[in-house]
Amino acid sequence: MSNSPRVCVQVQSVYIESQSAPELERYVFAYTVTIRNLGRTPVQVLRRYWLITNGNGRETEVQGEGIVGVQPHIDAGDEYQYTSGAVLETPLGTMQGHYEMIDAQGNAFRIAIPVFRLAVPTLIH
Repeated sequence: MSNSPRVCVQVQSVYIESQSAPELERYVFAYTVTIRNLGRTPVQVLRRYWLITNGNGRETEVQGEGIVGVQPHIDAGDEYQYTSGAVLETPLGTMQGHYEMIDAQGNAFRIAIPVFRLAVPTLIH
């Protein structure tokens, strides 16, 4: 069995106060994902899967083709970055998931997206 290509995923999230309405239980977050190809051959992102959990433990699954409407090719040593968003009913939550990718030979593999927090800054102590 061949080794999976070396791909690193990092995520940073930010609370978007201007689009949020706490009195309506609407908390808007943006997150920026950086996918780094640390391997020696190109890779392509085909699909995404997210598990979004709000502060009450309610889970929402999101999956689909590509990311932000594209299926990016990432050359060896290169990175791909994009920003997307999530809306929660609570001021605190988490996201995690994975990308389904293929390498230059067409072999499919999966890269985990580590869990990250979505949090209104005033709630972090």
